[in-house]
Amino acid sequence: MFYVCSMTDLHVVWFRRDLRVHDHAPLLAAVASGAPVLPLYIFEPGFWAQPEHSGRQFDFLVECLQSLDDALKARGSALCIRTGKAEDVLADIHTRHGIAAIHVHRETGLQWTFDRDRSVQRWTMKAGIALREQAQNGVGGHLSVRDGWPRYWEDQMSAPRGKAPDTIAAANVPSEPWPIAEDFRLAPDGCTARQPGGRAEGVELLRSFLASRGRRYRTSMSDPLVASVACSRLSPHLAFGTVSVREAWQAARRARAEYDIDGDSTFTASIDNFLSRLQWRCQFFQKLEDQTSIDRRNLLPGPDGVREVAADGDPRLEAWIHGRTGFPFLDACMRSLNQTGWLNFRMRAMTMAFAAHHLWLDARLPAARLAALFTDFEAAIHYPQAMAQAAIISSHAPRIYNPVKQSLDHDPDGDFIRRWVPELAGLPTPFIHAPWDAPKAELARAGIVLGQTYPMRIVDHMAAAREARGRIQALRHGPTPAPTAISIGRQDTGRTPRARASLRRPSAPPRQLAFDLDLPEQTRPSRSA
Repeated sequence: MFYVCSMTDLHVVWFRRDLRVHDHAPLLAAVASGAPVLPLYIFEPGFWAQPEHSGRQFDFLVECLQSLDDALKARGSALCIRTGKAEDVLADIHTRHGIAAIHVHRETGLQWTFDRDRSVQRWTMKAGIALREQAQNGVGGHLSVRDGWPRYWEDQMSAPRGKAPDTIAAANVPSEPWPIAEDFRLAPDGCTARQPGGRAEGVELLRSFLASRGRRYRTSMSDPLVASVACSRLSPHLAFGTVSVREAWQAARRARAEYDIDGDSTFTASIDNFLSRLQWRCQFFQKLEDQTSIDRRNLLPGPDGVREVAADGDPRLEAWIHGRTGFPFLDACMRSLNQTGWLNFRMRAMTMAFAAHHLWLDARLPAARLAALFTDFEAAIHYPQAMAQAAIISSHAPRIYNPVKQSLDHDPDGDFIRRWVPELAGLPTPFIHAPWDAPKAELARAGIVLGQTYPMRIVDHMAAAREARGRIQALRHGPTPAPTAISIGRQDTGRTPRARASLRRPSAPPRQLAFDLDLPEQTRPSRSA
């Protein structure tokens, strides 16, 4: 293919899940070239057609892009918006303006994004355009989790953050109108309490978490009532890249050092836990990069004939996704997720396990439907976790959560249930966790008619758990290996499996760390609650 170009030195920065100008290696490399720089975001219809993507994610993305556009304009440029297939968009820009290089962060995501990147790579090779891809999230393409990656990751996190460029040479390439969710047939999203997007929101969350909110993080992250405050809530910002993992890690290390000086062991322990979870998060990205069988990349396995494959509209699936199963705590979790786009890690595990075990549904469609509810959806984390909860990738005894026990353990007073399942608010605490056991007089006093004002429980959870456990054990101990037992680590290496790499705590904070993230200077975390 031949191109007639009006320019030959345009450097494109293709933004994807890295929506910031700070600590952005591809942007810095493009600016360092001295050539005109085109900051580009492509709205791809094929991406938004994937079942894991939703209106709440789109709305969060647009807010992040608006923040990015403001930051670019302050530096003399602007974000160029295009809609279409990435390869076609880039080819059009090259034909009209001439592209010398495309700078991009590696995206570790769905099979769709991997195929898209392979297609763009083939096109750039044919067009003679340099495609300069840089890793993010501390992922090292030549390393595995078992062989040197933890030290590599720690070194990457300790490296100095990239300073945002002061000026960007504008490319003068026109932008198209910004699309809206309806352009991609995304249904109206009722996520009324969704977190707002944008760099300033992400940085402020990090500041407030390290200054006060995170003090009880270690002990409160599983509490459904307080986890939304005690947790960092950075996950959607890390997912869309308004804040880099390195920025979060370095800020947390600096805060930890300050609290250690003060002798605040409670806060230092919580920050240690937060640091470990940052590494745990990135470890999932590295595991996916370790894959050699791309047909398994972030996808649940095909039908195995063991669990029933539900279709959209299946009443069990719909009752589960909308919080109408008749199990108050489970329903409260799902309704909360529908309204906020977020759920703490333990509740995520319980909801997925219920669909896989109690409802005995093939995990693929429930996992995709659940993914669309998360504003912070990350394929590299979500799908391995969904597979684990469905007992697909582990030889250990399956974790089959008892929804009533979880309710008693994590919401003993029923406050979380009353908030999200108000039709049960009048039921006394001893009966709110299992209303089917409540005396008829108590149900009547509370104005509850099971099956009318609140659903009957969808299954007998104890009997369903016993049956699921028996089925899984029969599969694993049968004459042939269970078809669901697969690996998500490096394939076909011939190595003996070893224990998962430990999430080590660095021995001392690096010297160059700064708590400042380009907001007004704050030299030490506030001790205010």
